[in-house]
This record gives sequence, C-alpha cells and structure tokens, in this order.
Amino acid sequence: MVRETSGPSGAKLQLSRELVFERAMDLADHTGLDSLTMRSLAVALGVKPMSIYYYVAKKSEILDGLVDRVFEEAASTRSHHDSTWQQAMRERAVTMRAVLARHHWALGLIESRTSPGPATLQHHNETLGILRSAGFSIEAAARAYAVLDSYIYGFVLQESTIPVGDTATVTDVAASMLKQFESGQYPHLLEVATAVVMKPGYDFGSQFEDGLDLVIHGLESWLDS
Repeated sequence: MVRETSGPSGAKLQLSRELVFERAMDLADHTGLDSLTMRSLAVALGVKPMSIYYYVAKKSEILDGLVDRVFEEAASTRSHHDSTWQQAMRERAVTMRAVLARHHWALGLIESRTSPGPATLQHHNETLGILRSAGFSIEAAARAYAVLDSYIYGFVLQESTIPVGDTATVTDVAASMLKQFESGQYPHLLEVATAVVMKPGYDFGSQFEDGLDLVIHGLESWLDS
C-alpha cells in the first residue's frame, strides 16, 4: 500500500516502504548514521513520524533494510559471468569496496545485524557457493571468505580514515610529517615517504587490487592442501 507525501520540491510522492528506505539511505549518506532517526526520516519524507511506522516497526528494521540495500547494490553492479573463482572473488572485492566507499556508514553496520535480508543472504550464499564449487572444503571456504572480507573492510576503513580532505592530498600530509623525520630516528619511514608517497601521481587506493591479488594467490594454496 502507498500513501501520498510531499518531496523536497513540493511535488506529491507515493509514500511506500521502498521510499522509506530510499530516504533513509540518503540521510545516512549525507548526514551520517547517527543522525538517522524516525523523526529526521519523517522530516525528509514530509510526513509525521507515525506514518513511517505503517511501513517499518522500528529503527532496527530500517538498519537491517539498509544493509540489505548495500548488498543489493553490490549484486546489481557485478557481471556474474566470471569463469574462475579467482575472477569472481576479485570482482566481488572490487565491487564491495566501491559500494562501501559510497556508503561509509555501512562499514560498521553490515557485520552487526542479526536479521539479514534476502539480498544479504544471497550474497553470502553465492560467495560460499563459488568457493565450494572451486574445490574448497567447507572449513576452507568459510576461512577464505573471512580472509577476503577482512582485507576488503580493513582497506576501506584505512582508506576512509586517511587525513585527506578537500584541501589536502596524501602527499601534502606526508610533506607535513617529514619534519618529524628530520631527527634521523625514523629512517625507514623517511625513505617510504620520499620514495613512494611523495612521488607524483601516488594514489593510496591504487594499492587495493595489488594486495587483493596477493590474498587470492595465497588462498590458492588452500586448494592444494
């Protein structure tokens, strides 16, 4: 069932469960997860808070739905035509990193929910299925999945917390830190800063796929054992 509500431009919109989650994701993207409340969501939808309860029972249901939308978005951007498990895991990792970069709030949320939705369950089941079909044992498949996610989530977290803003680049930050290396106490940090980070065109994010290839290559040994 749908109900009418007004959008930001004053145009009439059909209030629905889908629209509730769409606005909730917009709020989380633009103002952060902490600012997402039933009241702020009602304001964004142009309705009274009680109207939202017709579609969702409580905030935790919204959070579960947001996680499901993240996995749904990841699935919609994958080709699903990979010929090897290595290619499938590589594309999955690249896709998840891109989705998590668009929705920074999701990183700390996706592993905390206890009521996963269909898209979330399908994502996990499909990933494990690819690994099992490749020859991984049940235990090895579970471990491989955990290793891959640890790398993906860890890289996204590190990438999102680097002190780089609109007016500073990674090289700017490194340049400001060089003063702390002048004493000669940190020779290895100095050589990395000058020979790697401060080189023209350095991009921290470009290292993601190199590391991913190493992880996948390492997982291949589990098939042999």
